[in-house]
Parts: sequence; structure tokens; C-alpha cells
Amino acid sequence: MGNAWRGDGKSPLRRAAGGLRTAVIGDADRLRVGQLVVAVGSPLGYAGSVSAGVVSALGRSLTTSDGRNARIVDNVIQTDASLHPGNSGGALATVADGSVVVVGVNTAVIGPGIGQGLGLAVPLNVATGRFIAALVREGRVRRAYLGVAGGTRPLPPRAVASIGQRDGVEVTTVVTGSPAAKAGLRTEDVIVAVGAEPVAGIGDLQRLLTDDWIGRPVPLRVLRGGEVIDVAIVPAELRSDATGATR
Repeated sequence: MGNAWRGDGKSPLRRAAGGLRTAVIGDADRLRVGQLVVAVGSPLGYAGSVSAGVVSALGRSLTTSDGRNARIVDNVIQTDASLHPGNSGGALATVADGSVVVVGVNTAVIGPGIGQGLGLAVPLNVATGRFIAALVREGRVRRAYLGVAGGTRPLPPRAVASIGQRDGVEVTTVVTGSPAAKAGLRTEDVIVAVGAEPVAGIGDLQRLLTDDWIGRPVPLRVLRGGEVIDVAIVPAELRSDATGATR
């Protein structure tokens, strides 16, 4: 263990050690279902706990609400690594090339009670890297908000031929009163482009919803009932009030 822990009652505890390797911030877009992961946190107040499991699914959507306002967190990682209250904010990590790679931040447990084997983590990827950089630089992140949840869906052959891409984002939920609801988006619509930018997956949609779109009319290209239509939408700013509720 090297030198023992020591402290003077005033300074933080320290331990002299060498050869330690820091964890690497990874790219969750490279994860695969079935990949081994560990969750680090303080479940139920037991600090420094680690649980192990696998990536159960990718591209999930998490709806959160305070009873008045709702928001949707897209593209989260589902894991069966045991999560409990107190794990939130802890690392979800895997191993690659002999290094510990942090791929997500533990966020929620789904289902009544605890220990359901169904936990969700916000992924660390190019998009979240930009958010972190903005927080460091400006102390805040401004994001455009549509008010939909969805997932990647293969397009039918006829649409592939006419649109020139194989996948889009199918809308599974439209938040009441959101810009998407006001624009007339419907469940089962498949978003294939925002402006002139193609959308083949939920990650594309997240990447495109920057502060440049806030308050500006934006054309969404949508596949609806086998036909391609354009829907005009005015994204709002994704923000929280003093109570932490998002609107």
C-alpha cells in the first residue's frame, strides 16, 4: 500500500504513491450491448462502492418531471450494474487497451424500489464533451429544445432510395406544450433532417440542437405515412428555473 494515510487535522488526507494511472474520458458511441462496465458511487451512503454489470441497451430515452414540467434526456446507456440512490453522479466505466475508460455518468434507477437491475447513465461522447467545455469556459450551456423522445429506425426501401440515407429518428413521445407539439409533430413520425443536415440517429439530433437554433424557425424533414414532408418548428431554450425544473 506504500506509505500510510496521514493527516494533520487541517489538510485533506493524502497518500504518497507512484505509478498511478488516471482514468481516460472515453467515447460512449463506441460501446456495444453486452460490454462489461462498472458503476462507481456512494449507494445508500456507502462511499466508494463499485458494482459490475454489462451494457444492457443503448439509445434509451429518460423522461424526467417535477409534476409541472417535463424534459427528455435522450441516448442514455442502460446497464444492469446495480445502482441505488447515491450512485447518481458517479462514473460508469469500462476497460480498453489496459486503461480505465469513463463512458458515462450514472443518473437514474428505473422501477419501484431499488436494485431492479435497470439503471441509466448519461453517455460521455463528442456532444457531452462540448457541453463540459462550455461549462468550463462560460459557466453554462445553452441548448435548443424540441420536446420529443425517440430512437433510431431503419427507413423503408422506397424512402432510402428517395432520401439517400438508411436510418432516421422515430418520434415515440411528444411532450405536451413543447415546440414539437406546437409544430404538429406526431408519434411515429421519423425525423430525417434538421435544416440541411441529415439525421440518421439520436446522436445526430443532439449534435445539431445547439444554441444557434433557439427562437429561430427551423425546417424538419419528416417521413410520415410513407411521404416526406417539411415541418416548421421554433426550438425553445432548454433551461431550468430556480427549483431545478426544466421548461
